Amino acid sequence: MNNDLVNEVRSKVDIVDIIGERIPLVARGKNFFGVCPFHDDTNPSLSVSREKQIYTCFSCHATGNVFTFLMNYEHIDFKQALKYLGDKVGVDTGSIHIKNKSTKFDNLYEAYNLSLKYYQNNLNTKAGHEAKKYLLNRKIDDDLIKEFEIGLSLPTKDDLTKLLNSKNYDLVTLNRIGLSSDDHDIYNDRIMFPLYDVSGKCVGFSGRIYKDNGQNKYLNTKETDIFKKGELLYHYHIAREECRIKKSVIVMEGFMDVIRASSIGIKNTVALMGTALTREQINLIKRLSNNIILCLDGDDPGQHATLNIGNMLLDDGIETKVIKLPNPEDPDSYILKNGKERFEGLVESAVIFSDYKMESLKKNVNFKSDEETANYIEEVLKETSKQKDPIRREVILKRLAKEFDIGYNTLEMRINSLLQEKKEEPKENVTKKVISRKDKYIKAYEQIIYFMLNNDWVITQVENERLIFPTEVMRITCNEIIYYYKKYGNINIADFYTYIQDKEDILNFLNNILAENYLDGTSKEELDQYFNVAHKYIELLEIKRLTNLMKKEVDPLEQAKISEKIRKLRLGDS
Repeated sequence: MNNDLVNEVRSKVDIVDIIGERIPLVARGKNFFGVCPFHDDTNPSLSVSREKQIYTCFSCHATGNVFTFLMNYEHIDFKQALKYLGDKVGVDTGSIHIKNKSTKFDNLYEAYNLSLKYYQNNLNTKAGHEAKKYLLNRKIDDDLIKEFEIGLSLPTKDDLTKLLNSKNYDLVTLNRIGLSSDDHDIYNDRIMFPLYDVSGKCVGFSGRIYKDNGQNKYLNTKETDIFKKGELLYHYHIAREECRIKKSVIVMEGFMDVIRASSIGIKNTVALMGTALTREQINLIKRLSNNIILCLDGDDPGQHATLNIGNMLLDDGIETKVIKLPNPEDPDSYILKNGKERFEGLVESAVIFSDYKMESLKKNVNFKSDEETANYIEEVLKETSKQKDPIRREVILKRLAKEFDIGYNTLEMRINSLLQEKKEEPKENVTKKVISRKDKYIKAYEQIIYFMLNNDWVITQVENERLIFPTEVMRITCNEIIYYYKKYGNINIADFYTYIQDKEDILNFLNNILAENYLDGTSKEELDQYFNVAHKYIELLEIKRLTNLMKKEVDPLEQAKISEKIRKLRLGDS
C-alpha cells in the first residue's frame, strides 16, 4: 500500500465531517461529542478531535482515525475505506484494486435484487396498467414509483419462481427466504414495495392489494437470514443524509407515510413498519439525530403507540417531540388532504413528549372529583420527576399550582420526595465494569509514549535516554514510532494509526492509551520527571528479581554479592 497516497487522503479529510455525516455531533470545547455507534450508548461518550483527527469513546474505548471509523461503522476493509475517502476529496485512487468480498448471504441478496427488477418491469408492461392507474389515483406518480422502486407481482402463480429457478436458485432456498411457498410465488397480483436493510440492499417486500379481492391488505416477507424486521427502519439508507442536513429525524408508522412525506420534499423520515419499537431500532434512530420527532397515526392505537415509544426513548435518556395529527388521520391522509404547508406547520409546532403525555393523562379524568383530580396530579408529578432539567420541572410545577390552585411548596415537597425515591431505588442487573488499575509507573511509561506521538522532539529524547520499557508491546510500539519518524520525518496519531492498522497488539495498546486522556504537550523538565519515574520502576523490578534470586541461593558468598547489588540499587534510588 502506497503510504504517501494514504497520508494524502487522510490529510485532506476532516474526521469531524465524515463521522458527522453518520452520527449527530455536538461541539463541546475544542472537541465534538456524539452517541457512540459501537456500543449501546445512552449519553454521548464518543469524542472526536478535529485537531488530532482521531475519535475515542470513553465508555467502550473504541478509538482510531477516519479509516478505522469507516471500517468499523460501514463494515468495510481498509482499501474500500481509502477508495471511498479518496473519491470524496478528489484524490486518484485508481491504483487500488478492490475485490468484492463474498458472504454466505450474497446469493440471497442477489435473489431479492433479481426479484426487485422483475417486479419493477412488470409495472411498466401492459399487465401493470391497472396497478399503475391505482397508484396514480393514490397520488403516487412516476417519480415516486422510480424513487421507491415500486413494482408489481403478476396474477400468475409461478413466474418469479421459474425465473429464479432458471438462475440456479433451488426451490428449497426460495421457500426458505420467503419468495416462494409450496414451490409457487408467494406474491400474486400485488403492488410491491421493496424493503431495505441499513446499507440499502433489498431484503424483503411488502405486497399491497389494489383490487377488492377479500385478501389481507398487506403481505410482508417473513423473517429470514437477511430480513429481521426489528433490526431495520424503512427509508433509513436514504434518510441518513437528509437527517444530517435537517438535523432531525421524523419517525412514522408505515412506509406509505414516508412515501407521502417524500412527495412534498420531506425526506428526513423513517418508518417502523408497525408500532413496536426494538432496542436495535432505538440505536438506529439515535444514529440519525438527537432531535427525534414522532409522527404516528392520530387514531387511538396511534396515540397509544406514541406514548409507548416516547416512554421507551425517554427511558433511554432521549426527550422527543410529537406531531399531533387529528383523529383518525395518518401522515399519508393528512398530507393528501391538507398539503405541504399545513404539514410543515405541524412539524414546526411539534410538542415536547412530556407535555404530550401529561395532556394525554387528562383523558377521561373527572376533574369535579377530588380523588380523580388528586390522582391526575400525582401522575403528572411522577412524570415530572423523570425530567432531568430542573428548570423544566419548575415550569411544570408552577403551571400545576396555577391550574389547580395548589400551593407551589406542596407540589415541590412531593416531587422532591419522588426524586429521593428514585435515588434510593435498588439498581437491578447492573454489571459492574472491572477496571484495570494502573500504578504510577505504568502510567508514566504510557504518558511518555503518548508524548512521542504528539511531540516530534520527544522521540529523540527517548532514544538518547535509552529508556527500557517493561513490556513487549511498549517496546515494539516505541520502536515503531521511532522507525516511522525516521522514515517520514514527522508523526501524528492519525497517520500512525493507519501505519499500524494491521498490527493488532499495538493497535489495542494505543487504544488503551488514548482512552486514558493523557496530556498532549510537555517541556524538557517535565519529560525528565517522567524519565526518572520510569527508571525507578526498572530499578524496583531489578530489586524484586534479585531479592527472589537471593532467596533461592544457598551459597552464602553468592547471597552476599546479590545483597550488595540490591544495596547499591537502593542507594541509587534514594
